[in-house]
Amino acid sequence: MIALKTKIYDLNGNMRGEIELPRAFNTPYRPDIIKRAVLSLQSLRRQPYGTDPLAGKRTSAHYHGLRHYRWRMMGVEMSRMARLHGKIGHLMWRARFVPHAVKGRKAQPPKAEKKWEQKINKKEMLLAFKSALGACCNLEFVTKSGHRFQGDLPVIVEDIFEKIKKTDDVLKVLKTLGFEKELERGKDKKIRAGKGKERNRKYKKKKSLLVVVSQDCNVLKALKNLAGVDVCFVNDLNVELLAPGCNAGRLILFTKSALEMLGKMK
Repeated sequence: MIALKTKIYDLNGNMRGEIELPRAFNTPYRPDIIKRAVLSLQSLRRQPYGTDPLAGKRTSAHYHGLRHYRWRMMGVEMSRMARLHGKIGHLMWRARFVPHAVKGRKAQPPKAEKKWEQKINKKEMLLAFKSALGACCNLEFVTKSGHRFQGDLPVIVEDIFEKIKKTDDVLKVLKTLGFEKELERGKDKKIRAGKGKERNRKYKKKKSLLVVVSQDCNVLKALKNLAGVDVCFVNDLNVELLAPGCNAGRLILFTKSALEMLGKMK
């Protein structure tokens, strides 16, 4: 096991020391496990849907095969399917209920009781989390994900960063730390192809910087308006944030306290 160390920066971009990264950052890259974990998390948000179980079945239409009977359906040159009959006028012998009839049921409708959840073992989820963390330290994976950054990974900043209240001040600090090109990249958005334009998701936006803090603080609100930037508590960090779209190599900024808490948790 190799001890990984990284630099700690202040708000002016000056180095203020070094800190040893948790052992989780040394985990080998496992794209197969990461994909399973991300799909499992996404499946928990899937909304079950289905049709009414009685849709198309609320009818008196039926079929019976007696030959010598007043309302017989055999030997009268009609296909054998559920039909309306009785004192119903122009609807006499109209087919109902069957899937290929007018107002009939659907052959294979979606069912609300279907289970969309994809289960995954706890140890596999933990391995995926550690593997995604390790990929975030590799500049090759980070660059391959589309991020524009050059320097040591992950970036660690002093805890005073959490006390910043204004977005302009946060922007100055991030640009000082070398995230200027990445923030410009996060502003890019493209119009989605297909029906999504009509369903309140017209634009496709990029995932940019992920900021991890140790507690509820002012910088959460200051980062809210930056396009593509995500911010979360260290306790809420998961595989999907580290590898959006199953692609490991997210560009991350940790505060010093958040990194220390991560070392105790995992």
